[in-house]
Amino acid sequence: MDAALQSPKTSPTTGSRPSSSRPRRVSAKAASPAPAASDARGPRRHNRLPQLLDEAAKVFAQRGFAGASVREIVQPIGMLPGSMYYHFPTKEDLLVAVYREGVDRISYKVDMAIAAFDEPWSRLEAACVAHLTAVLDSTDYSQVVVRIRPTDAPPVHDALLALRDSYEARFATLIAALPLPRTVVRRDLRLFLVGGLNYAQAWYREDGALGPADIARRFIRLLKTNLAAGETL
Repeated sequence: MDAALQSPKTSPTTGSRPSSSRPRRVSAKAASPAPAASDARGPRRHNRLPQLLDEAAKVFAQRGFAGASVREIVQPIGMLPGSMYYHFPTKEDLLVAVYREGVDRISYKVDMAIAAFDEPWSRLEAACVAHLTAVLDSTDYSQVVVRIRPTDAPPVHDALLALRDSYEARFATLIAALPLPRTVVRRDLRLFLVGGLNYAQAWYREDGALGPADIARRFIRLLKTNLAAGETL
């Protein structure tokens, strides 16, 4: 997501399981086309797609895309490496499905947060709180979105970039609604803000004095204070 989802930090994560208040909406068809031969076999009695995505998110988050092996992903759920291709033609397609799920989860949290506000600065602050909370929660899906760059998987670069941009469009819309001085380039502000929020994972400490919500609100307060002067649009 521009600077927003491209943190330079690439250290391993805790690999903890993600949690979400919304139902999972992933299906084999939506995640990636299955090989044509699978149509003749019909639906599997025990569809392990959700488990496959969870394990893939865990391994991608811990090892990055290049360092993750199909065997390492499927072994914990009792699946043979070749069985992965029933759901996804390639490892890159599996990454797209995991990335999409991560983007959906973060998007849902941001959308729910901003729905409670009408004032532009309050909406942006709510979005930043939700975003930073998701980025710093160390769950596998969110870390895949933040840490894996589209350039890490060239065959699906465009698909990952489109998912990233679809998420960042929310911040572009929120910043477009702000009463800002005419000299402010709103795209630059978006890159600065979301990139700064994402980089917090490089220095954030869980035992620190400030939590994710406090940090996000300070970011917004700093911006609002310094951008308040001047002729606005």
